[in-house]
Amino acid sequence: MKPYKIMLVAAEASGDVLGAELAKALKAKLGDGVSFVGVGGPRMAELGIQSPFDIAQLSILGVVEALKAYKRVKARVEDTAALAAREKPDAVILIDSWGFTIRVARAIRKLMPEVALIKYVGPQVWASRPGRAKVLAGAVDHMLALYPMDAPFFEREGLPTTVVGSSALHIDMGKDDGSAFRKARGLADDTPLLLVLPGSRPKEIERMTPVYEETVKRLKATIPDLQVAVVAAGTVASDVTGRVASWPFRTFLVTEAEKYSAMKAADVALATSGTVSTEIAMAGTPMVIAYKIDNLSYRLMKPLVTAKYFTMLNLAADEEVAKECIQFEATPDFITPHVERLLTDKAAAKAQAERQTQALEILGRGGPNPSELAADAVIDVLERRKA
Repeated sequence: MKPYKIMLVAAEASGDVLGAELAKALKAKLGDGVSFVGVGGPRMAELGIQSPFDIAQLSILGVVEALKAYKRVKARVEDTAALAAREKPDAVILIDSWGFTIRVARAIRKLMPEVALIKYVGPQVWASRPGRAKVLAGAVDHMLALYPMDAPFFEREGLPTTVVGSSALHIDMGKDDGSAFRKARGLADDTPLLLVLPGSRPKEIERMTPVYEETVKRLKATIPDLQVAVVAAGTVASDVTGRVASWPFRTFLVTEAEKYSAMKAADVALATSGTVSTEIAMAGTPMVIAYKIDNLSYRLMKPLVTAKYFTMLNLAADEEVAKECIQFEATPDFITPHVERLLTDKAAAKAQAERQTQALEILGRGGPNPSELAADAVIDVLERRKA
């Protein structure tokens, strides 16, 4: 039997991780019965999936930046569709990155009407612009959703949906060691440690690192023995490293491989909003979340947002478990006192960590591995189409 050829399309770091884990799960189930091509980053490249271009150029935040990048994105959509036409996959799995992947779906459908198109991580229609569910239903054949609250929106539009869960809720941190992380850096167990996670997109790094630098300066003025570790995510590691090198105080750079140990070691985390907030909660560390885009994009998008919070933990708990400092509140003036409180009030920090854990349970912590469930769903789509 001819092996299935699967094309994976990921346009940013988190999607690259999802794509790599899904490829591993499919390989474990199908062995020589599957091969891969696609667009992705370093994690997919480790599995031999060579991207025709660097996905860093697709890391776009906000309406204004998207307009400026239109020609570049259009060219990369054409490159991706051309790859599909050349490789003739049995299925194309489009991972997250709504703006890019919906265009890719349409372009590939035009060239290859028969190919199975599967969306892995849909737009958060429960948070804003619910009309995107209908748009997606008209563009792809199946949806792999992260949360149960996703499914009804897409199923109402006739799009078959499988809830696979979020991989962030199934991370095994059993081998990650906070004490060893501290020991390797000469930090005593009672030395206050702040972990800064500036993001995984170039624009996030550009906007947030100056805010975090000034925030840490103010914190060190009131907590002189405070130590700081900064995570340099794989796709932006060199950028983060270069920026942090100029900070006027000692910092410990953290690689992706050490990230979970650093989360366990930290007393508090200061993080740019994203999936990482769930990972921090899984490590049992209280956090403050910050985020901002350009002001014009924010003003254009804000009326479209219906969700009360940006962070999944807060949405699940229906309360601000972790403080969110968004846009005009993403400033050292606003962030500093919230981080300082968690660093100096141990009871408050412990209470927040416990509430974060409760929110994880609401989100569906534990259970089957999402990548394996996603692989099963992909195989089912392929076999039904073949039959």
